[in-house]
Amino acid sequence: MRGAAADVAVIGMSCRFPGVNNPGEFWRLLLDGKSTVDKFPEHRAVATDPVSLSDVATVTSGSFFDSIDGFDAPFFGTEPAEAAAMDPLQRLGLELAWEAVEDARVPATALAGRPIDVLVGAAPSGYEVLRRLSGSDRDDHYAALGSGGALIANRISGLFDVRGMSLCTDSGQSSSLVSLALACDRIRSGAIDLAIVGGMNLIVDPRMGLGLANLGVLSPDGRCFSFDERASGFVRGEGGAFVLLKRCDLAAADGDHIYAVVRGWDVGSGGASSRIPDPSPGAQAATVRSALARAAVPFDGVDYIEAHGTGTRLGDPAETSGLREVLRETDRSRPLLIGSVKTNVGHLEPAAGIVGFLKAVLCVDHARLVPSLNFRSPNPAVKDFRKDFEVPVTARPWPSASGRPRRAGVSAFGMGGTNAHVILEQAPEVRARPCAEGSASAGIGGVLPWVLSARSEPALREQAVRLRDLVTADVSLSAADVAHSLVSTRSLFEYRAVVLGAERGELLAGLAELIAGEPGPGVVTGVASASCTGKVGFLFAGQGAQRPGMGRDLHAASPVFAAAMDRACVLLEAELGLPVAEVMLGEGEDPRADRTVFAQAGLFAMEVGLVALLAAAGIRPDAVAGHSVGEIAAAYTAGVVSLEDACALVAARGRLMQSLPTGGAMIAVQASEAEITAALEGMTGVSMAAVNGPASVVVSGDAEAAQRVAAGFAVQGRRTRRLRVSHAFHSHRMDPMLAELGQVAAELEFAAPKVPWMEALTGQAVSGPNPDYWMRQARGAVRYADTVAALAARGVSVFVEAGPDDTLSGMGADALDAPDAVAFVPILRPGRPAPEAVLTGLAEAFVHGAPVDWSVALAGGRRVALPTYPFQRQQYWLAAPDDTVPPDTGSRAGEWDSERSVLKRVCAETAAVLSRKGTPLTGADLVTRSTETFKDLGFDSSMAVRLRNRLAAVAGVRLPATVAFTYPTPQALGRHLFSLLEPEAPDVPVTVEQASPESRSDEELYELIDRGYV
Repeated sequence: MRGAAADVAVIGMSCRFPGVNNPGEFWRLLLDGKSTVDKFPEHRAVATDPVSLSDVATVTSGSFFDSIDGFDAPFFGTEPAEAAAMDPLQRLGLELAWEAVEDARVPATALAGRPIDVLVGAAPSGYEVLRRLSGSDRDDHYAALGSGGALIANRISGLFDVRGMSLCTDSGQSSSLVSLALACDRIRSGAIDLAIVGGMNLIVDPRMGLGLANLGVLSPDGRCFSFDERASGFVRGEGGAFVLLKRCDLAAADGDHIYAVVRGWDVGSGGASSRIPDPSPGAQAATVRSALARAAVPFDGVDYIEAHGTGTRLGDPAETSGLREVLRETDRSRPLLIGSVKTNVGHLEPAAGIVGFLKAVLCVDHARLVPSLNFRSPNPAVKDFRKDFEVPVTARPWPSASGRPRRAGVSAFGMGGTNAHVILEQAPEVRARPCAEGSASAGIGGVLPWVLSARSEPALREQAVRLRDLVTADVSLSAADVAHSLVSTRSLFEYRAVVLGAERGELLAGLAELIAGEPGPGVVTGVASASCTGKVGFLFAGQGAQRPGMGRDLHAASPVFAAAMDRACVLLEAELGLPVAEVMLGEGEDPRADRTVFAQAGLFAMEVGLVALLAAAGIRPDAVAGHSVGEIAAAYTAGVVSLEDACALVAARGRLMQSLPTGGAMIAVQASEAEITAALEGMTGVSMAAVNGPASVVVSGDAEAAQRVAAGFAVQGRRTRRLRVSHAFHSHRMDPMLAELGQVAAELEFAAPKVPWMEALTGQAVSGPNPDYWMRQARGAVRYADTVAALAARGVSVFVEAGPDDTLSGMGADALDAPDAVAFVPILRPGRPAPEAVLTGLAEAFVHGAPVDWSVALAGGRRVALPTYPFQRQQYWLAAPDDTVPPDTGSRAGEWDSERSVLKRVCAETAAVLSRKGTPLTGADLVTRSTETFKDLGFDSSMAVRLRNRLAAVAGVRLPATVAFTYPTPQALGRHLFSLLEPEAPDVPVTVEQASPESRSDEELYELIDRGYV
């Protein structure tokens, strides 16, 4: 297979070395010719038996992290006990894999369920040795998972929920490049399209490297002199790198950023051609030739080799000898440029190949060669070195030739003879996608959203810091491209913020407010917590919310809103013969806006447009409710009535109400429903028109009667307010038009709701179509508070007010007992430009868990590089158990001679375990509660194991890890322990049927946990 379908694109990268946190910082280190090599930090010294050997100084020279105990366990959903048990290699691998995917500008959730390989090169860090030396393995039921090498890749596969091969390789120092070659084979074969490949190396205790020092491969000078006359060995290094690989033609078609292309690769073994650990030049040469052949590339077309370059006495001469063999067989016409990243970051052993690969990718991508450090004169064991080879000692442009792409080779050789070589080529020119990848612009009134999310508030703020620093440093970044990338390349988490602005200065100012913890009007923050369902309820406003020109700004800003509103206006105007759209889109004061026929028709058209806009933004209701005429919009949105029939109903309702005699009054009163009911007793001409909250009721009817009721409450100091309406709606004054309204409704078609609709007359869900409802609805009281409560009872946590103002939102919060558990979001607000208000409303819904498709606010855009996630690391490390005690068999005669005394000791040890959890119980307390289960006392699985350890130590008996599950109370466990301490009975063969529960293996602990025992 040839061509782009056979090539493999590098679309994402990550790395971590001492003082280097990402590929950008790594490139700066390489370009500046700097090194991370130093001494092992004193504060990281492991408390093991001291070793006094001359080689100790040698093994403590290298490239070491200041600390390796940090991990963001909550981000990865890991419990603290498990995080402490995990080898730091597993933690580092999770972080680097996540960063590589983010660097590829792919949301992590897009990988879930796909056949994607995870291949990792790694070797033991020494953490498992430390676990045994510290005694931590004695009460750590996560130890098996924390130490398993395969689990490094498996945890990454689980993190992304990918279903391809999940494999941790160990071929020695070539492990990670072998992993990469295997991944490329899988992609080229068609088995997969994507692979996550990486390698890591950590050194818990450098003295574990004494074997390497004895072998003579470590540099006594504390530096790596690759290909130099001073070459005497390498220094060890910590860190790692990951890449995301993708079939090249698919990457180009998807508009991915391609750093470089892998054209060819091969893996081979030296077999018996040399003695382990001596390298085999012939075997290395064979691997290089095979990689060139698979790439269909002549050796003369390769400009640079990122060599294995260990700087050892045997390694460098053998490697150059193998390359010379390839040179002579291919008639190469120019010297070969070679270098080694080990001079910068040390030898990362299993990760060495992927680190060299990353360096080569960066050089090819940037079209520059970087210095290979510590080179002064060629190794004298390599005759005529300068005839065939050159080591760059300064940064310089890539040696280009017309019509030839930049190419590099990367080698990695294992101590046992497994060799790998890869051929890299510069990325092809990828034509920008015309629609989604063009220059972006704001889609709603010129306002852009910058959407951020994180797993914690500190991480959210740090995310804002990183974004601010990136945008400030790179003036070429388009604010719209940043907005597009934030919503298209990042996963969503529960802590959320949306910064709104029309230009980069305004957006940067919003980031500064977010960082300071003082968000202004252009910054919306919230938490989509587990208690927030994200279910959305639509609330539709009734008459009184209207205003002249209420649709003008949004009509101009949103084509989606405009199209839906226009369609409704056409239908309404055909029914009424009135210029509804003219009033909605006009400028200045227009008295027609408050006329009932225009107000109700205009509100309906407005709400239809908002429903369409919200749907385009991904927000569709899980339930709906309306206030007065807003119920017709609710019925339309629920699918009960078509748009045509809804317009006919709205037009008839408004026209008939408008034709009634003017007069009457509607007055809002600060009073409860019960108080108003009592006040209305015996009165005529006035009735209750709305119950908007526990202390918010509207009375309606004849003006004098309504005012008399209101006055009675005003003298008590209660607030009253006369509403701006032309008629006394929801009162007896509506009676003359009800019959005709019923006739109109009877001619319409109604369907069962597709979305739950809480009717305003009862606050209950509408079960089926009922044309008579519209007569009763025009006359009866609006029970808005009940509809809000009914929506909340159905799990609605985000109430979106679809109307021209925020009246319903304010009243809705008062109607609930726990308003802080939900969010009321007006989509438009008085006094704020409509585009800004809509985006603010979308932002508020989003930060409280509603699904928002931000593409409605973005007209295309390019995916640009963004900062990766800011992990909030805490310390997780092994520690010697502080709850073990020495065996106490000598005192059994007094303390273990009765069941009662054994129970007391079991309770004392139980209390000691509980005290670590902060539970203030004594052994005496537990004796009185000895029939309660350990679970009810507050035990979890790790505490059960800890209790087993303590009892086994003090009693001198062997107990399984599951003993506290088999005997689930202190009393039962005490009886069992006492039975073990009684004189032994004669040996009797035990059959399977007779086997006691504790004879089961410790592994059953996991089954018990899964079954819900803890």
